[in-house]
This record gives sequence, C-alpha cells and structure tokens, in this order.
Amino acid sequence: MAGVLVLSGCQTWRESLTRDSRCDLVSAEIYFEPDSADLGPEARGLIAATAQQAAGCTVDRVDVLGLADATGAPEPNMALSQARAATVAQALAEAGLPEAAFDTQAAGQLNAVRPDGVDRPMRRRVDIRLRLSTPD
Repeated sequence: MAGVLVLSGCQTWRESLTRDSRCDLVSAEIYFEPDSADLGPEARGLIAATAQQAAGCTVDRVDVLGLADATGAPEPNMALSQARAATVAQALAEAGLPEAAFDTQAAGQLNAVRPDGVDRPMRRRVDIRLRLSTPD
C-alpha cells in the first residue's frame, strides 16, 4: 500500500515519519435533551466515529466528563451528569475502547454560571477526550 508523506513547518523528515498525527488528542461533545441521559442515534454515531479515530493508535486515556446546566437543584444535576457520563462511557466501551483507560467524572452544574451571573449555554453534554499515542 502506497502512502503519502507531507512535511510541514520545521519538522525534519525523520520526525514526520515517526509522528503519526492521527494519534493526537481527539475530542467530541455529546449533547442531551433536558433532564435526560439517553443517547439518540446521532449521538451513538458520533461516539462510534470518535472511537474509530483511535484505530491504529495506543489509547493512553479516555476522559469522559458529564455536565449539566444551572436549571434545577445541584444534587439532581450532579446525578444527571454522572448518568450522562456513565452512558457515554458504556457506549465508548461497546465501540471498542479499553475500559481500563477510562477516567469518568461528573461536574454537575459546577461552573454552569459565569462570574457575571450569565448561564453558560449548551451544558447538557458529555465532553470526551481521547489521549492517544503512536504504538511502539
């Protein structure tokens, strides 16, 4: 199979050969309906596509952070963000990512309101970060 080598910036030829840019940080955001931790077909597709980007790379860590907006009480929002993170982590594992690499956390509505009192939009989500490296 033929390949194409593209040199850019100040990289040397050798650095370009040993560094696989596909194995850099991959991130995605999975959005949810209000008061829901259910994944729709679009979210499942995005999770599968995100996991597929790890193909051929070593998965060093999978960060999964559940978030909630500032609507409602803090305790239910924390539980909701935990449920969202768990749902996405399960889907990532089903898509083939190694569960041992997962760091799953929930922030609830922490930082959902800016210091000036304005709500931060689009907090009904889970942030995914795949920390990848080139296999040895």
